[in-house]
Amino acid sequence: MLISIVAPCYNEEAVLARFHEEVQKVSEKLLPLGHDMEFVYVDDGSRDRTLTVLKQLAELDARVRYVSFSRNFGKEAALLAGLRHASGDAVVVMDADLQHPPELISHMVQLREQGYDQVIARRTRTGDHFLRTATARLYYRFVNRLVDVELVDGVGDFRMLSRRVVDAVLDLTEYNRFSKGLFAWVGFPATTFEYENAVREHGRSSWNFKSLLNYGLDGLLSFNSRPLRAALYLGLCLLVCAGLYTAWIVGAALVNGVETPGYVTIITAVTAFAGVQMIMLGVIGEYTGRIYYEVKGRPHFLVKATNVERAEKTEGRTPCTTNKDLIR
Repeated sequence: MLISIVAPCYNEEAVLARFHEEVQKVSEKLLPLGHDMEFVYVDDGSRDRTLTVLKQLAELDARVRYVSFSRNFGKEAALLAGLRHASGDAVVVMDADLQHPPELISHMVQLREQGYDQVIARRTRTGDHFLRTATARLYYRFVNRLVDVELVDGVGDFRMLSRRVVDAVLDLTEYNRFSKGLFAWVGFPATTFEYENAVREHGRSSWNFKSLLNYGLDGLLSFNSRPLRAALYLGLCLLVCAGLYTAWIVGAALVNGVETPGYVTIITAVTAFAGVQMIMLGVIGEYTGRIYYEVKGRPHFLVKATNVERAEKTEGRTPCTTNKDLIR
């Protein structure tokens, strides 16, 4: 079995060589069992020497394939590019910052041989801040009541995919991609095992509160239209409340006569209704914006540099050697 390691990279100059060394060690262990590897690195518009390091790795190991974007297109685009350029019978998607332990690949291979199309690594939240853990659990509990697929807390992109799962995901050509949801949507037999997340060895994560918030909204809006339905229900409820309030005001006027006081009530009602309308418009705008990006049909990414095209032209397929001397 040929195993493709797909690793998106963004400013990972300091850790790339170490990461490649670790996955090579795993490859050396799997080689006697008949499993070979190729390494597909996607440079997502890094501002450091990530591309230079990738070129050096490609010179040292003929199994290294790299794709470098013209700018930062985001992790989803990098994952898509990696899957498109992976030619393995199975594909392992993982981060290049060593927070996804490479030694778990051997365990994934064992589970894959039991017939599973997706072998999913689920991160435990040991060591996480209490507030972050509680927020994540509340988010997944809320989202899973709305979305059409099940999103599991602690499950990310770290997983092994069979070729038919990869092909199924590549057939989904939407511009606004949420890979965690896409992997769940395509289905196929899957199994999950837990692991403790490793500490990032170099640099800082690019995931801040804003990024996590946008990621959460993508997960909420990508696989259902229920927020639009909720806006409709909310509008109907407000209409009923407005009718009841109007009936109460008219009844009070008939019984007690017309009174001048009521400024605070009017301002409060107007402000509340205006806020609800803005929320509804925001929800509609989110879906309209996604349609806008879809219909333009722009590519998910643009490639600045790669060694894949050259290799495919010269050999007709991805270069992958079984020579153990290339594993250092």
